[in-house]
Amino acid sequence: MFNVRSWSARLAACALIALSVGAVAALPGRAEAQTAAPAPGFVSDRISVEALGEGPDVVLIPGMASSREVWRVTAEALAVDYRVHLVQLSGFAGEPWAHGDGAFWRPAVAEIERYIETAGLERPAIIGHSMGGASGVMLAQDRPNLIGRVMSVDSLPYFGALYGPSVTPETAAPMAEQAVRALLASDDAAFRAGQEALAQGMSRDAATRAAMVDWSMASDRQAMGAAMRDLMTTDLRPGLAAMTTPVWAVYAADADGGAPAVLADGMWAREYADLPGVRLERVDGSRHFIMADQPEVFMALVRAFLSE
Repeated sequence: MFNVRSWSARLAACALIALSVGAVAALPGRAEAQTAAPAPGFVSDRISVEALGEGPDVVLIPGMASSREVWRVTAEALAVDYRVHLVQLSGFAGEPWAHGDGAFWRPAVAEIERYIETAGLERPAIIGHSMGGASGVMLAQDRPNLIGRVMSVDSLPYFGALYGPSVTPETAAPMAEQAVRALLASDDAAFRAGQEALAQGMSRDAATRAAMVDWSMASDRQAMGAAMRDLMTTDLRPGLAAMTTPVWAVYAADADGGAPAVLADGMWAREYADLPGVRLERVDGSRHFIMADQPEVFMALVRAFLSE
């Protein structure tokens, strides 16, 4: 029998430790840093970007502890018709980190904004997974004239809501600090064991789970801690009502070990209730990594989103 309390606890743990670490089917289970030539005229110690294809611009944003390889299959499929920009966040999956325990999330989003301007992208579509999806919402709130549309993949405008509807950044802050301390104090063996346990509930695909763990192990712990703190203390919901950028919120439901449809429907409807015109799309038979668990359904949604 499904246990609501255990599901909520697992989601909260994922939000704090592994949320946004995604992969797609057939990804290598390696944790090496990805090398890519930076865009001409663009240098950053917060992000790097690889571009491929020609056509309208699409920016793909991964999330916490994730490599840009999360999006490789998606990017290569889209590159036939689009110019695809694969973001890599510094500090994750072997990418160097130089900012200690300082702010992570907003500075990284600011660098994505700067990249869009420097590279001359014309109102690109933004597709982000989990923390990457919330980054797209943040972009739309900060610079609505800079981007065209946002697809948020299994992501919420406030991750603290995974603990319950009454949680606020203020009440979540002590929990975030406790989680950061535990993360930094864990030895490698304990950290790997925790990641392996979490992975079981986050994807139905074994290769995805292996890649998630390897990328987590290659990530900088201070970077992860800073990102966790920012996620739990940044609430984008107050800015939803004023947004004008079209947003699709794609989310997962899985009757066999994931989020039951009725609970997922309720959470996503509640958390996006103030966003005008938001399109909610549930993908059944999937856990957090929709692109891995239901790749054909996911790609159909992506193409529909880009062609609308």
